[in-house]
Amino acid sequence: MSPRSNTDADLPSFVTHLECSLSGERYPADALHGLSKAGKPLLVRYDLAALGAAIDKPTLAARPPDLWRYREFLPVRRAADIVTLGEIMTPVVATPRVAAKGGALWVKDEGRLPTGSFKARGLAMAVSMAKALGVRRMAMPTAGNAGAALAAYCTRAGIESYVFCPDDAPEPVISEIAFQGARLWRVNGLINEFGRIVGEGKERMGWFDASTLKEPYRIEGKKTMGLELAEQFDWQPPDVILYPTGGGTGLIGMWKAFAELAAIGWIGDKRPRMVSVQASGCAPIVRAYEAGSEHAEPWQGAATIAHGIRVPAAIGDFLILRAVRESGGFAIAVPDEAILAAQAEMAATEGLLLCPEGAATFAAYRAALADGRIRADESVLLFNCATGLKYPLPPVTNRLDHTRPIPWETL
Repeated sequence: MSPRSNTDADLPSFVTHLECSLSGERYPADALHGLSKAGKPLLVRYDLAALGAAIDKPTLAARPPDLWRYREFLPVRRAADIVTLGEIMTPVVATPRVAAKGGALWVKDEGRLPTGSFKARGLAMAVSMAKALGVRRMAMPTAGNAGAALAAYCTRAGIESYVFCPDDAPEPVISEIAFQGARLWRVNGLINEFGRIVGEGKERMGWFDASTLKEPYRIEGKKTMGLELAEQFDWQPPDVILYPTGGGTGLIGMWKAFAELAAIGWIGDKRPRMVSVQASGCAPIVRAYEAGSEHAEPWQGAATIAHGIRVPAAIGDFLILRAVRESGGFAIAVPDEAILAAQAEMAATEGLLLCPEGAATFAAYRAALADGRIRADESVLLFNCATGLKYPLPPVTNRLDHTRPIPWETL
């Protein structure tokens, strides 16, 4: 007998249409789409009244704890099209030793997902919908982890994958992408530069462009972070969420999730303050936020150890900035030195090994406490977006020779 599963049977689907995130123009569901005619991301829309009538919190709570428990909130209509590698609900880990006195600090550890990062959420959904819509070949530019997820889920689905990543991407991630079946190339330059290769190859190579926000469904996969958080916090989300922001799909997705939950009456009017965290060496969203702009100018000379947020230009910039401002949040940049220090402190004090991007949120928390943008008594959630095991760590030099006397006094 197989274990209970959220993916065995068809469930009612509530997708009504897709919508341009800028103009509001409607597009038909169940057809293959990239960007809207305005060149902006498309958003999936649902009949929320019918959705709310079809499921309740006790029904949801009784389901196995994985991403697909939220089927009614997701775009995949047929169970047969679901491509899964076992996407668990990721834990929310309290970190009381490093929290501000009087406050509460948690880390949502996305490194527990398949392929070791939160990119599994978005790519599970994007590849499932690609399968449903008959796509046979997909391609993307990536800093690393999204490419690893694309490779794994495409292989699982029987879809060809082509991945282009920067020369300096972490070696374990590079090997992971190739080992899981993608056609992989290292490219000189930054993600927005070699993203042009993917765009230019659509006609010649016949692939579907799965770049961040250039298809509608990665947002829906990342939306499950917001659904999970609301459920894990008993439908009262924390005061502040700090999110490492490159393309910003997860921040946009969570804000969409909270709006949909509010529309069906599962959460109240209170929303978390959404904080966009970037590195000082690549902070276009922060610069636009501080300037009061709705769009972010491309960042020149982007450089940071946090490769996942080294995105000089985000196509969904206005959606990120809207979520930050509507929530009463802010955008903040932290230097690489603070990221490394935060990573070391969390590991040595709480036993949590953050990736550099996740460590950036902890560094931002420290900085925002110091300047008053976060109060000590607020409840705060950090996102660790990938396992720290994918990244270089400091070398260990201590060594013993078992053939010689052990220097106990210096151990």
